[in-house]
Amino acid sequence: MARVLITGSTDGLGLMAAELLAGQGHAVTLHARTEQRAADVRNELPGAEGIVVGDLSSIAETRSVAAQANGSGRFDAVIHNAGVGYREARRVETADGLAHLFAVNVLAPYLLTALITPPDRLVYLSSGMHQGGSADLSDPQWRDRRWNASQAYSDSKLFDLLLAFGVARHWPAVRSNALEPGWVATKMGGPGAPDDLYKAHLTQAWLAVSDDPAAAVTGRYFYHQRELRPSAAANDVAAQNALLDYCAGLTGTPLPDPPA
Repeated sequence: MARVLITGSTDGLGLMAAELLAGQGHAVTLHARTEQRAADVRNELPGAEGIVVGDLSSIAETRSVAAQANGSGRFDAVIHNAGVGYREARRVETADGLAHLFAVNVLAPYLLTALITPPDRLVYLSSGMHQGGSADLSDPQWRDRRWNASQAYSDSKLFDLLLAFGVARHWPAVRSNALEPGWVATKMGGPGAPDDLYKAHLTQAWLAVSDDPAAAVTGRYFYHQRELRPSAAANDVAAQNALLDYCAGLTGTPLPDPPA
């Protein structure tokens, strides 16, 4: 049995992965943005081991989520599932002065990774749209550019790959991988999404707990339990380090030294 934390797991793919893992006998801790959503998901998955609560668009609340997670004991795997899509019609600024999409999709998984006791496995959700993303950090908060939600989302999903692969290099004892779930009919994907919803959550659960040798890797990118070649930009070590340094500067929290 593995202990697994899944962010953004009150609905959609996060909840589907939680239900699958709990049904397999694993101890799953959910994450909800608010206490009301936490109460709702307790009814959806009463067998969950626990629930952590906090809005990942806030640096302070993300720190609280990490503290709650650490307070329950070490996890075997953390799935960074939480995210927002490309439907924000304008640049929304968080209380920390950051673009909301960047704060949730990129900075939150970075900060949780830096603060939560390192697990054996880390799983980050990216997207096929990362192929159109840019790793340029000259204006990641979109203060000097006209807002383009689709481009901002694509950039964030490339940043998620840079994060996953950068952590894989810095923490060789931790299996850190990324995946694309496909374009599926969740709230983020919309009702017309063409991919199979009932396959979309399988890879994140598989990477978190499977003994399959194909899942016993690090610094890789998957789609439907098959390894894919990501954008060449994702393997740019300088870009990985630049993102880690940028996120460390925003949060005042560098990535810790490798776990023993």
